[in-house]
Formats: sequence, C-alpha cells, structure tokens
Amino acid sequence: MKLLRYGEAGSERPGLLDADGTIRDLSAHVIDIAGKALDPASLETLSKLDSKSLPAVSGNPRIGACVAGTGKFICIGLNYSDHAAETGATVPPEPIIFMKASSAIVGPDDDVLIPRGSVKTDWEVELGVVIGRKAKYVTEAEALDYVAGYCVAHDVSERAFQAERQGQWTKGKSCDTFGPIGPWLVTKDEVQDPQNIPMWLKVNGKTMQNGSTRTMVYGVAYLVSYLSQFMSLHPGDIISTGTPPGVGLGMKPPVFLKPGDVVELGIEGLGMQKQTFKADE
Repeated sequence: MKLLRYGEAGSERPGLLDADGTIRDLSAHVIDIAGKALDPASLETLSKLDSKSLPAVSGNPRIGACVAGTGKFICIGLNYSDHAAETGATVPPEPIIFMKASSAIVGPDDDVLIPRGSVKTDWEVELGVVIGRKAKYVTEAEALDYVAGYCVAHDVSERAFQAERQGQWTKGKSCDTFGPIGPWLVTKDEVQDPQNIPMWLKVNGKTMQNGSTRTMVYGVAYLVSYLSQFMSLHPGDIISTGTPPGVGLGMKPPVFLKPGDVVELGIEGLGMQKQTFKADE
C-alpha cells in the first residue's frame, strides 16, 4: 500500500493512493497514519480493504508528511561509501548517529526555509525507514519485521551550522522545514529489496545526485538492529539512512542553495518531492 496524509498543515487526514493514482480517504478506518495504525496487524487489515469502496478525495489537496507522531527522527551520517569519498571522509567503523528535530518535518512539496545566517544550505536525498512496532534489542535477522515501510526523506542540511559552529551535527540538521517526508509511506511488502533502489535529486532542473541504496555501508536491517541496542524504536520513528554522492558540499567549488532554488528528488517506487527554497524572515 501507499499510505499518505492530506490536507492543510496541522489538519491532515489519513488516506491511501489506489492503483489508479486516486487518493482515498481512510478516516473511517484509522485516526491517522501513526501509532497503532502502523502495527503489522493494522496494516494487514487496511490492505484487505476494497480501495474502490473508499471515498475518493477531490481536487488537488496538499500532501503532508506521510507519517504522524514521530518521536525520534534518527539520521545516519556518511553511510554511502561514494558519498564519504566525495567529502574526504573515511567510512566509519560503526554507524554515525545524529538526531534531526521532529519539528523539522514538513510535507514533501512544502516550501523549505533557509534559516537566518545560513550560508551553506545543502541537499541530501535519503531513504527513510518508518518503524511499525516497538523494537528493542532486535537481531539483524528479525529487524525488518519491525519496519512498517519506506519513504522519500530530504535531509536538508546547513553545513556551516553543522560543522563550523562546534558541538554536534544536530543544529545544522534541525532547522524548521529541514525534514520533508513522503509523499507516501510505502509498506514494506511493496519493496522487494531496500538495498537496491535507485534515487536521484535535481536542483533547478540539473541532476546533482544519481545513486542507489546499493552503495550503503550499513543496510536497513543492520541499522534497525544496531539502533535498537541503544534505544527503543517506536511506531512512527523515522530512520533517515544516508545519502549518495552529489551533495553541494562535495562540488568543486562547493554549491549551496539560495532563495528561489527549486529542488526535486525521488526514489524509485517511493514517489517524488519538489520544494522551493525561501528565506526565513
């Protein structure tokens, strides 16, 4: 299934995308795409619904973040061997973990605000993993049993805040609107192999990133298991798994985003995003 949330920010309703590309309302079946609705049993129940019998949503509504109630937005740094090489970094012996504030989450096509004082706002297309049930001390072999599905995640970053202002990376990753998610939460049964998915990103129509999850250093199952050794993962938590090469920081000379720039990005089978970057007044 392709689950989604539609409507004005703060008032989104749950829905699904049917085989014809029509949004169908799920409000009679779940309160939101969050919490218990992400449990395997709930997802199985939803999968058995006759989508054609659900109310069709008219018009062209705003699409919100595909999951609600995210308690933790966990990111993995330098997780693509070719991206690590372009930034001059070495592949870490264990995953680099940092947090992105959940307040950064917005819809896939919402405007992104370049924060005050920013000089190095950058782009990163990433595979997002959405947790479906509580995971604690899980093995790598069972890790995918705790995954509800996958989505497109844009890990927007302010490199000066991230690396030149001392401390941890979080403050360069957590600015308002720096976490577009969606358009859909694609349930894991539709993703044959999360380690073999093409992904891309364009800035003002020019392709900047053209990679694949094949070059991940630490795969999805490993990351879910690894993280669960240090913290419980809960339904709605998002793991953003790293980015392939082609970020602005890696250009020679580096290239960063400015007001008016348009970024488009997508992952095969998981949908596309499009954002206009604006100055945060």
